[in-house]
Amino acid sequence: MLKDFLAKRGTELPVSTIGKLLKIMETNKSIISLGPGEPDFASPPHVLKAAKDAITNKKTHYSPPGGRDDLKEAIVKKLKKNNKMTVKPDNIVVTSGSTEGLLLSLMCTVDVGEGVMIPDPGFLAYKPMVEVLNGMPLSIRLEETNYFQITRELLEESIVPEKTKAIIINTPSNPTGTVFTKKTLEEIADFAVEHDLIVFSDEAYERFVYDGKHISFASLNGMDKRSISLFSFSKSYGMPGFRIGYAVGPRDIMNVMKKVHVLSTICAPTISQLIAVDALKGPQKYMNNMIADYNKRRLYMYKRLNEMSGMRCIKPHGAFYAFPNIDYFGMNSLKFSEWLLKKAKVAVMPGTEFGLEGEGFIRCSYATSFDKIKTALNKMERVLSKA
Repeated sequence: MLKDFLAKRGTELPVSTIGKLLKIMETNKSIISLGPGEPDFASPPHVLKAAKDAITNKKTHYSPPGGRDDLKEAIVKKLKKNNKMTVKPDNIVVTSGSTEGLLLSLMCTVDVGEGVMIPDPGFLAYKPMVEVLNGMPLSIRLEETNYFQITRELLEESIVPEKTKAIIINTPSNPTGTVFTKKTLEEIADFAVEHDLIVFSDEAYERFVYDGKHISFASLNGMDKRSISLFSFSKSYGMPGFRIGYAVGPRDIMNVMKKVHVLSTICAPTISQLIAVDALKGPQKYMNNMIADYNKRRLYMYKRLNEMSGMRCIKPHGAFYAFPNIDYFGMNSLKFSEWLLKKAKVAVMPGTEFGLEGEGFIRCSYATSFDKIKTALNKMERVLSKA
């Protein structure tokens, strides 16, 4: 009889409902999805040309584990101009998307049993990442009444003294659309210094800010020495399939990350790195137009959701998600999502995909065409008016 060869770290990971929803949508083409977590815009023309050129010129070999010099030099300039961060190339590791960057960062800094504070609700990969490394996830219980901002009080409630190593923050946020204020970031910084914590700052949606402005955590005084910032080309440049991102942090941590990178993917795809150089150096008008279009969708969705019977939604200031409250309907978020899928033929994400504090909410993405958003919201409104 064969042994059970599966490791507990894999079998104990949570089962996501995304796969179930995708399967239903694939078999029923009448369903409109408000679930996408990627831009519906294609990569801009100069990015697609760069991809074609890289293939034509047979750029198909390995790159250095830390990333190509030309890309890191372009990133250095971008960080200084857009993020108010002054770094050197050896402060950067180019990764296969920001998610790999976060996983590598956790692997290089968090030991077994050490606590990592994570926003709840927050990106669905945070908790499983910590768990798969045998760390201890500690939920920061974000509150709708505070617009899902992190506060000093919430941090104090979450930390386990002497056992906590790090905090993960995400601004702009998936799933809430929250953009952290400077005051919020300064409170996190003070807390991190007081408790000697490292901060992982997920800034994948940095370009998608409509109200206020994006502030990189590492740009705060002294925080570059105790933070790792994660960035991505997936959202800002419509490049999710190219799997390219980068981590920025203290040189000693980046050196260890390069060693671990060799043991995982060796390097980010060379073709994608070449394309990323052109993305940063090329015209930015295409992306600016994309952001402006998303802002129109955001305002429309926010208005329509709050006009629906029983629905309540705070105004998202960033990313491309709305996170409405559904408590009025007396169903948990999974049941409500399944009910909406059946009755209105509209797919949304149940809030519990993003943590226990996501109960009572659903995530609606406006990263789909305006016409589809309008049709989906019309269908939702008709069904909810009869609920």
